[in-house]
Amino acid sequence: MALDKKDVCMIVYSTVKTMFQRLVTHRTSGAFKEAIWGYFFTLPWLIGFVVFSAGPICAVIYFGFTRYDILSSAYWIGLKNYSKMLYDPLFWKSLYNTVYFVFFSVSLRMFLGFILALLVNRNIKGITIIRSIFYLPVVVPIVATSMLWCWILQPHLGVINYLSELLGLPHILWIVTERWSKPSIVLVSLWTVGETMVIFLAGLQNVPEQLYEAAEIDGTGPWNKLIRITIPMLTPTIFFNLIISIINSFQVFAFAYIITGGGPLDSTLFYVLYIFQQGFKYFHMGYASALAVILLLLVVSLTIYLFRSSESWVYYEAERK
Repeated sequence: MALDKKDVCMIVYSTVKTMFQRLVTHRTSGAFKEAIWGYFFTLPWLIGFVVFSAGPICAVIYFGFTRYDILSSAYWIGLKNYSKMLYDPLFWKSLYNTVYFVFFSVSLRMFLGFILALLVNRNIKGITIIRSIFYLPVVVPIVATSMLWCWILQPHLGVINYLSELLGLPHILWIVTERWSKPSIVLVSLWTVGETMVIFLAGLQNVPEQLYEAAEIDGTGPWNKLIRITIPMLTPTIFFNLIISIINSFQVFAFAYIITGGGPLDSTLFYVLYIFQQGFKYFHMGYASALAVILLLLVVSLTIYLFRSSESWVYYEAERK
């Protein structure tokens, strides 16, 4: 007698259920049962990770070795996509633009975030409102932020140039010239520096007060307390902010896409924007996948380097002997 699909499914379900119940029942260790149930309840997340994260990553790696235009089947071409990058001027241009942005954006974000955290780390009336004002731009949608800065940086009617003229400062063509386009995007990226500030603020409030009290007894001034106590105790926070800022900065996309569209003269053609153009504008999905793999390797390599170098400058109080 033949079995239909429903019968087969019921048999498989009953078998798996029985095996699982026996596995749990015959183990007397409470830790083992707890581990089994832990994996069982995290199974939805694990499935989501495989389907929406690990799966797409593996697919991108595969498509990087193919010629694929979305509309037809992928055709295996080996390393041709990667060798093409060596002779692609826009690949090098976008990589340079991205490294430029990462260097200046991360440096300024770390500096301004730290300074702002020092300024708002006070127990004064209304300080919560001040902190909220600095953090508020972080929750504003990025499209709204980009449109706002399009108006602020507009060469002829923008607020910045209007105020510059009132103060007698030179007129700058912010987003329409190759010279000032990348600094403009860096400036816009600092609009969300409140996120970095909040993390620094949390680190500052975890510095033990007895260290400052002991330093005051020894006659240590504010500058020496900053250099010898605050910054060393904040090195784990600095390290965390540095890693997160670098990873996010390498993925800069929306500001350039909305404000400048990658121009003028490809001066704001950042790496992720170039991947987007190759994949969804020109339908070179195989080449776009290869570009994405290079970005992944670049970010992972830089992150590993930072983790290894952190052993020489990051101070963890728990590791103190």
